[in-house]
Amino acid sequence: MPHTLSRGVRRAVSGVATAALLALAGPLAVPAAPAAAAAGTGQVSTVAYAAAEQTAALSYWTPARMAQAGRTVDLGATGPLTKTWTGKAIPSIGRLFFVNSRGDDSWCTASSVTSGNRSVIMTAAHCSRVGSSSFNTFTDMVFAPGYAKGKTPYGRYAVKTAMTPRSWVEKSVGDVAAMVVATPAGGKRLTDAVGEQKIAFGRAAGERIVTFGYPGTTPQRGEQLLYCVGTSAVAPENEQRVPCDLGGGASGGPWLAGFDSATGKGTLVSVNSHGAGDGGSPMYGPAFDKTAQAVYDAAQRG
Repeated sequence: MPHTLSRGVRRAVSGVATAALLALAGPLAVPAAPAAAAAGTGQVSTVAYAAAEQTAALSYWTPARMAQAGRTVDLGATGPLTKTWTGKAIPSIGRLFFVNSRGDDSWCTASSVTSGNRSVIMTAAHCSRVGSSSFNTFTDMVFAPGYAKGKTPYGRYAVKTAMTPRSWVEKSVGDVAAMVVATPAGGKRLTDAVGEQKIAFGRAAGERIVTFGYPGTTPQRGEQLLYCVGTSAVAPENEQRVPCDLGGGASGGPWLAGFDSATGKGTLVSVNSHGAGDGGSPMYGPAFDKTAQAVYDAAQRG
C-alpha cells in the first residue's frame, strides 16, 4: 500500500512475504537510473537530490496534486483499531509525497526528529526506494509537516538526501530511512519551524506505543492524521509489533513511546513498516538497532 501507498499491495521481501507494506508504491522492474545520485559506504546507502531536482519537486507537488493523490486510491474502509486524531495539532508529523519507480504519485508518513542539523525526518526505507535494488529510487520527494485536509500550514520541504541501510538496498532488510530536508528560501530549518520528536535506539519491546499515519483508507483517503494505541511486543526478523490496522500510506509513520497528548510529543522508537495482510493488525516496525542509528547519524551530519 505504498507505502509508498502503492496502487497495489506491496509485499515485503525480508522474511515477511505475506505482509502488505504500508506505502503506495509497488515492487518494480529496474528502470533507467534516475537523475538523483545514489551512493553509500559501509552500513548506509545515500540518494542525493540536486538543487534543481528539489525545486522541480516543489513545483510538482501543488496543493491540487497532493489532494488528488488519495482520490484514486481505494484501500477499503478504515479499520476498527484506527482512530482519527482530534487532539492538539502535531506539526512534526506529516505526509511525505513522492513519485515512485513506476511514475505513480505516491505518499508515506514521516516525522521530524531531534538532530544536529535540525533538518531530519524519519520514515520507512520502502518510502525512499525499492528493496533489493540499487536503481529503483523514488523522485520528487516533498515533506508536508502538519498536513491536514489539503492544507500545508507549515509549508513544504524538499528532500535533499535520503539514507537507508545498505542491507535494504541489497536484501530488503532494515525498513527504516532518515532524510535531510532543504530549508525553504527565506524560511526556517525544519525543527525550528515545526518542533521535533525525541529519538531513541535499542529500546526493548513492552512499551505503550501511539503510532500515527496518513492511510489511504476510506473515508479519510490520506487527508487526515490517524492513529492506534497499543503495547509493543517482540516479533521475528528483528522487528516489533503493535495492535494496529492503519492502512497503506501510513508507512513510515512514527511509533511514539511516552506520548503526551497535551504536547504532541513522545520518543520515536520505530516506524510503521507493514501490516498483517491488507492493512490488518498487527502493525510491524523495525527494531531501532545500531544500523538504524547509523542511518540517523549519517542524516544528522548531512
